[in-house]
Amino acid sequence: MRVCVIGTGYVGLVTGACLAEIGHSVICVDNNTAKVSLMQSGKSPIFEPGLEEIMQSNMQAGRLQFTTDLAVGVEHGEIIFIAVGTPALPSGESDTRYVEAVARGIGSNLNGGYKVIVNKSTVLIGSGNWVQRIIMDGVAERQQDITGFDVVSNPEFLREGSAVYDTFNPDRIVLGSNSPKAIAMMQKLYAPIVERKFTFNNYLLPPVPMVITDLASAEMIKYAANAFLATKISFINEIANICDRVGADVTYVAILAVS
Repeated sequence: MRVCVIGTGYVGLVTGACLAEIGHSVICVDNNTAKVSLMQSGKSPIFEPGLEEIMQSNMQAGRLQFTTDLAVGVEHGEIIFIAVGTPALPSGESDTRYVEAVARGIGSNLNGGYKVIVNKSTVLIGSGNWVQRIIMDGVAERQQDITGFDVVSNPEFLREGSAVYDTFNPDRIVLGSNSPKAIAMMQKLYAPIVERKFTFNNYLLPPVPMVITDLASAEMIKYAANAFLATKISFINEIANICDRVGADVTYVAILAVS
């Protein structure tokens, strides 16, 4: 399948490179010229074990490209990933201006056949519908007929330092959309990962669970997962403090009582 990934941070670059590794034709788009030049030379701007080797092998195979030209990426992709950052503002809210800018850019360049727009960025609940409206506004401004598109929420659960491993060995894949057509395309995209074709000892493991929900539920799953992780970290830190005071070994406690 033809894929465009917009944004080449940890999530975008790892997603793009790994999708190329499983056989898809991928164009990664970023507006940072120096960063794109670096990636075009086969170098990764981030350290992630195995990433640079995957980039180089798939570039040589013609399955992975990098560009600053959003129009080229949008035209190429049957499936278009939005994977730009949503950093926290001083108020604690997520800064969604980069997602908005990408959505406007997609709307300004959308043409050709049916597209699936996939939100990988961590966004507020309801952002899938918001992104859809922004894209439609961009299309309407050009007064151009399009075949159509749907928005899918596909939250990421990657850990820095093991993001490549996590991509090929996910605990689950979450897809949120009300469009059966979009879900079917995403299932086809992820089939090699679901079937564990790129997992060591794959014959010993069951297929990766794929959770199909509506847009808002998929967006909420990401927040709930983040909150639960923070809760677990806070809890074990408190247990460790108590262990220090009473002379207990937190390693044993963590392994045998709360792991």
